[in-house]
Amino acid sequence: MAHLRVDFFSDALSLSTSMTVLLPQRTTTQVGLTGRTTEGPPPVLYLLHGLSDDDTIWLRRTSIERYVAPLGLAVVMPQVHRSFYTDQAYGGSYWTFLTEELPALVGSWFQVSQRRADTFVAGLSMGGYGALKWALRQPERFAAAASLSGAVHVAGLRTRRERPEDPRLFDRVFGDREVAGGPDDLLHLIGQPAAVRPPLYVCCGTEDPLIDDNRALVERSRAAGFDVTSDFGPGAHDWAYWDATIQDVLAWLPLEGATPAS
Repeated sequence: MAHLRVDFFSDALSLSTSMTVLLPQRTTTQVGLTGRTTEGPPPVLYLLHGLSDDDTIWLRRTSIERYVAPLGLAVVMPQVHRSFYTDQAYGGSYWTFLTEELPALVGSWFQVSQRRADTFVAGLSMGGYGALKWALRQPERFAAAASLSGAVHVAGLRTRRERPEDPRLFDRVFGDREVAGGPDDLLHLIGQPAAVRPPLYVCCGTEDPLIDDNRALVERSRAAGFDVTSDFGPGAHDWAYWDATIQDVLAWLPLEGATPAS
């Protein structure tokens, strides 16, 4: 695969930022790895990072490049800092960056598929929240969405588990606006009418403090008529769990067949 670190200026954020991108490459002579491509532009997975990380973290903590090489799948990993993938009350317009500017730039710079059937989003922790929020608010864009140990109940986190190392985090992100019942509340978004509803994959380790929130989200999603695949097995809020479960997510994605190397 081709691995690119792209530094660029964001008009939405009014600052320079970066994304890490993996692009499929058909190979035949690499030892221990066979790259594949699809017919036409490759499908694309937007893969989102967590609160304490950046756009490089999936490559540094997992074998994501090795996992996607046989699939002919492009992966786009943007940097959003500690934004909760939201237009912050006191900070950058990260929701606008993610949902409007980033896909436009990706489409102009790289030959990836623009079809809904070929477009997916996933993330861990804060990124799991961002992935589901994007898919629920723009379901016409995605064929599937996945959350790994997602911070899926932000309204609850704000009231009961303020982060001691960053006590004003949610004040910076949401300001005075109420999260519950609004466009940043996943539990609210699940109940809204939509012409299409992408299938969801939700996993969380049973030793993770976010497990109850994730179970509640799955229950609410199924009651609302979503096609939800859930996995609540042993695991903590750590990279051993995410390195394992991202492989399950990739196997679950409704990818059309890749063309073997020849």
